[in-house]
Amino acid sequence: MSALRRIALSTGVSLDVAVEGDPGAPAILFLHGFPESHRTWRHQIAALSADHYCVAPDQRGYAGSSKPEAVADYGIDRLVADVVALADALGIGRFTLAAHDWGGAVGWATALRHPDRVERLVIANAPHPLLFQRALIDDPAQRAASQYIRAFRDPGIEARVAEMGLDGFFDRSFAPHVDPARVTAADRADYLAEWGQPGALTGMLNWYRAAPIVVPAMDEVLARPAWVDAAFPALEMPVLVVWGMRDRALLAAQLDGLDAVVRDLTVARIDAGHFVPWEAPDAVTGVMREWFGRGQRSVRAE
Repeated sequence: MSALRRIALSTGVSLDVAVEGDPGAPAILFLHGFPESHRTWRHQIAALSADHYCVAPDQRGYAGSSKPEAVADYGIDRLVADVVALADALGIGRFTLAAHDWGGAVGWATALRHPDRVERLVIANAPHPLLFQRALIDDPAQRAASQYIRAFRDPGIEARVAEMGLDGFFDRSFAPHVDPARVTAADRADYLAEWGQPGALTGMLNWYRAAPIVVPAMDEVLARPAWVDAAFPALEMPVLVVWGMRDRALLAAQLDGLDAVVRDLTVARIDAGHFVPWEAPDAVTGVMREWFGRGQRSVRAE
């Protein structure tokens, strides 16, 4: 990919942004999750920029982008506002939004709040907010798999990472969740360089701290929030959900019930782990291309 652009947004932050393709072509905005960067979607950008305008920011708190200090600066309202402000800054009206992991949380929220801007939504291993909160209450397996969120919210985690070093953090917290054959020495160096930017570790962790999702302890009996069982707005635009079925943090049961909150749903189940955009890049790109072309609900990559 070409060099990153630095783009100042009306939300008060400046983001490093990968931009590829013809600005006159249909736009795709790509959002990464933890603990990554625009590089999450590098394979899809390389393939799809031939006929799409591809825009992939390092979101606030990550890599070289702005890193506000307050936890509140990472609330979902601010993150959604960044997406719309980035589209505005580049003169993009309606766009396809493709989003992974925490970027997917922003993707769901942006589609719900700005259906006038999000023409299509592609979600990769990112649970729907309603279904995820229900699972954290009702599903012991998902609750157990999500206990790391509680650890990442701990105010002492930065000190523990400093003690083990970023190399140790890579080996203990990240490496167990990825396909080692897909992570080169250059990839590792890129991760460590991004995480080592001043304020980056706290910025990335503040996404967890600011999120409203409640993650009960394993033995905790949680008072059930009323909104979990109330009516929830369904998305009307076409939605493609791509899921790496070997994800150990976000279990495949998160696919259950999506048809109740998405009117026009396509689900692609892929033999990969959590980081499916680069663990199975050809499969993900192929599914996206087929879906773009057909607009049908039966696309699958098993």
